[in-house]
Amino acid sequence: MTLINALKNNLSHSNVPFNHWIINSPLSEKAIDEIYSINFPEGKVIFDGTRAGDKSGDNLLSKLRIFINKDNAEEYSELSGLVKEMQSKECTDFISNLINRDLKNSYVRLEVIADRDGFWLEPHCDIKEKLMSSIVFVNLHNESENLGTDFYDAKLNKVKTVPYKHNYGYFFTSGPNTWHGMEKKEIKKERRCIQINYVTFETDWKVKS
Repeated sequence: MTLINALKNNLSHSNVPFNHWIINSPLSEKAIDEIYSINFPEGKVIFDGTRAGDKSGDNLLSKLRIFINKDNAEEYSELSGLVKEMQSKECTDFISNLINRDLKNSYVRLEVIADRDGFWLEPHCDIKEKLMSSIVFVNLHNESENLGTDFYDAKLNKVKTVPYKHNYGYFFTSGPNTWHGMEKKEIKKERRCIQINYVTFETDWKVKS
């Protein structure tokens, strides 16, 4: 119950520039080992400010993210265990009360991501189907803490950067002024992280009511 323990004991809140929560040490060491066990392909990617675009023409960007689903759940047992923890009523009730969103009929989506040098994300607000958006960073390569997510105000002025610390992250609920992204910064080796969401569309992982 590493995630739930972190939610109860290692959580802080800020409303600048919008409501969000910072979480420390939500991942077990075994989960971190699994995140780094994934050998993402090498190759040049021309990033376009989104996670979906790939101007290199070979769709390499899509190969730098892996979704945890029922087909690979056995291979990534610790990460699928994290998904099951998020499916639990204890976890969904706790987060629902924080973000003021009903998660009873939602689904969990978890992906492991490897951002490479040249990666950037234009400021954006998440789609309404994302009831909770979260990134947890894993930084075993001593990358700069400046590689975290940038938060912006309604005029798109950068207000803060959530630091790219190891086993450290944030979450918030989608809204009209939850502007976030990542400006172009030097990535020496890799910016690895996991993205975990509660969403309204179907995945393999429905929450338990």
